[in-house]
Amino acid sequence: MLPYKRSQRVSDLLRKEIADIIIYKLKDPRIGFITITGVDVTDDIKIARVYVSIFNEEERKTTLEILSSAKSFIRTELSKRLKMKFIPSIEFRLDTSAEYGNRIEKLLKEIGEKGEGHK
Repeated sequence: MLPYKRSQRVSDLLRKEIADIIIYKLKDPRIGFITITGVDVTDDIKIARVYVSIFNEEERKTTLEILSSAKSFIRTELSKRLKMKFIPSIEFRLDTSAEYGNRIEKLLKEIGEKGEGHK
């Protein structure tokens, strides 16, 4: 069994802390309903890719711009909270896995309905 990698532990911790910072510290009313779905940290812990799911499609671009402009603030807050020698640089990315899953589910339903029609 492989040991639990440090980068995985750091990504779990970053996901929790970044979500907390966005909810309680980031005071921008333009930010809509978002969820931090995951954080991928490189093995050298230099870069953290934060995946966010944004509920409202119209607010996605604006919300990503706000989060990107708040990267330095979030990183400063992380340095206050975490006992780490180096805080990774943060990249925010849109998580489209839920949309992809919904699209697959819709296609499977359509196939199922067509299959029932041929009986």
